[in-house]
Amino acid sequence: MKKVQLRLGSNSYDIDIGPGILKQSGRQLKESGFADRLVIITNPIVNNLYGDTIGRSLAAEGFTVTTLTIPDGEEQKSLEAAGRLYHELAECYAERTTPILALGGGVIGDLAGFVAATYLRGVPLIQVPTTLLAQVDSSIGGKVALDHDRLKNKIGAFYQPRLVISDIDTIKTLGDKQFTDGLAEVIKYGVIQDEGFFTYLENNLDRIKLLDTETLEEVVFRSAEIKAGVVEKDEKDLGLRAILNFGHTVGHAIESVSDFKVSHGEAVAIGMLAAARISRRMSILTQNELSRLEGLIKRAGLPTGLPDPGIEKLVSAMKQDKKVLKGKLRFVLPESLGKVFITDEVNLSLVEQALIG
Repeated sequence: MKKVQLRLGSNSYDIDIGPGILKQSGRQLKESGFADRLVIITNPIVNNLYGDTIGRSLAAEGFTVTTLTIPDGEEQKSLEAAGRLYHELAECYAERTTPILALGGGVIGDLAGFVAATYLRGVPLIQVPTTLLAQVDSSIGGKVALDHDRLKNKIGAFYQPRLVISDIDTIKTLGDKQFTDGLAEVIKYGVIQDEGFFTYLENNLDRIKLLDTETLEEVVFRSAEIKAGVVEKDEKDLGLRAILNFGHTVGHAIESVSDFKVSHGEAVAIGMLAAARISRRMSILTQNELSRLEGLIKRAGLPTGLPDPGIEKLVSAMKQDKKVLKGKLRFVLPESLGKVFITDEVNLSLVEQALIG
């Protein structure tokens, strides 16, 4: 098992990564100071896959477990779903010391995390991500959020978990599209901070797609390590942390305009390439680096262009993005592979050209 420590003073926590560690979750939680009662929030699909495994592990350590399920789907990241969970938590007499364990992908992690942050002014949160995307990104760093009025993550909070348990074996049960979605966020880390990791992905993509355990563990570990390092320097997203939004200014707009029919990973992949093309048109990124990025995204099975341009709607959605500052769109652009910069000086005509390709 590999471990990443995210150091945030009193909000510090461990990210445990390895195969088969879901079976050890009860012991891990007990060693982290939890005992007695616990509420799991998950969806029926994930519960069928892992509910028994984690339930047995928790019961063996003396935990009394209540499981609350919500349907699968992005539409569950809503105030209505949060309201139902508040009611169910009250019905089962959850207290301020009763931890919530988020078992699932990004939707579950975001929704359960938001509920944990706001129920009784905050109860302990444990993240147990079961998708590649959640293991490398959404379970780390304390951003929890709901969608509102068809806008992605419009309502949210910063609320750090007490522990993250990433069992690599859960990745192996994902459908091809879910797995590929996660690769977009993995590629992002190589572009924003580590060219060596980007090269590693180029050289090992076939092993990753074959779900080689050792390679997957290294990918999740390195991604978590990079994100943790950024969050440690900027927990509340006041500066450096914005680099984690590489590909997301365009990506979130694509998700919203498509009514979330374009998945997060697909949207981020298109957004990363749009940002790289903008940088190339500004004579910053080299053509070779742009080609390497496009090549890796293609090999990963991710899209490189818009399924339906709809440029005007996209630009309008981008203007509603939470990253807009003083009315200006902020973009994270690659200066080179492994280094990015933040700017609000991107001409909208340049954005439109990049989106067309």
